Amino acid sequence: MTTPALITLGTRGSPLAVAQTEILAAALKEAHPELAADGAIAIKTITTSGDKIQDRALLEAGGKGLFIKEIEEALFAGEIDMAVHSMKDVPAEMPPEGELACILPREDPRDAFISVKYASLKDLPDGATLGTAGIRRKAFALAQRPDLKIVLFRGNVGTRLEKLKNGEADATFLAVAGLKRLGLEEKITAALEPSEILPAAGQGAIGVEIRTGDDRCKNYLAPLHCKKTALCIAAERGVVAVLDASCRTPIGAFATRDSNGATLTLRAAVATEDGTEFWQGSKTLPASTEAEAEKFGRILGQELRKKIPEDVFKKITGRA
Repeated sequence: MTTPALITLGTRGSPLAVAQTEILAAALKEAHPELAADGAIAIKTITTSGDKIQDRALLEAGGKGLFIKEIEEALFAGEIDMAVHSMKDVPAEMPPEGELACILPREDPRDAFISVKYASLKDLPDGATLGTAGIRRKAFALAQRPDLKIVLFRGNVGTRLEKLKNGEADATFLAVAGLKRLGLEEKITAALEPSEILPAAGQGAIGVEIRTGDDRCKNYLAPLHCKKTALCIAAERGVVAVLDASCRTPIGAFATRDSNGATLTLRAAVATEDGTEFWQGSKTLPASTEAEAEKFGRILGQELRKKIPEDVFKKITGRA
């Protein structure tokens, strides 16, 4: 008779999502010998609404939570014990039934510029095509290069790279972290510094959601939690919470800690979808807890919010 798994991890079925879940599984096994036994950890792949929708941008289909909705449903139904998420896909407000119990050390948070023919965003010729499905990448690219033509690129990393190879666009953006985790780092033409294209809040970080009050899973995850990463992510998500950002809002947020860990520097930016209007800000403040970091993020978010005309804010957040 097969022994039931001690822990079941739930994830999207894409190669990147599975690779990220395997990173978590390996860390759990290293921290807890009992989980290293054969079959102690099971991985359940779940198709999300975001995976099913390939013919239009996510903002037309309901926004960011589409990549975690079905995974959370499985978690709350007891079908899985831990839900593994890319933090950039997790809405700022968590449901009461779930809690983020662990954030793993962050991989490279930058966006990658990828092109077969051109070395950088600025090297693209006038009227070149940029393939992306992300509204942040679209808006921030157009803010710098309003001449670009944006074409819809949906699908997983491999699908997007194949579309680029087939000439469906002159260039595309993908997350550096995802390419590294898939062993595709050689595909990167140039890694874009945050000063060039500000990353999405949480980009490059893996988060683990559990059922609220599940002390067994929380204890398993406690040794894996990276406080440094969690502080930065909390600040970034604080900005997002104030600006009501989902996949409907072109927003970037990126936090770093100083060398002694005493203060956070947070940068954030918001744009209209066509990139014609752009607001940004930065702030450095002390933060030693995730609650302080989130509050810090909310302060910067409120400062940005005051800069944006009410009619424009309603439009970019989908409230108009």
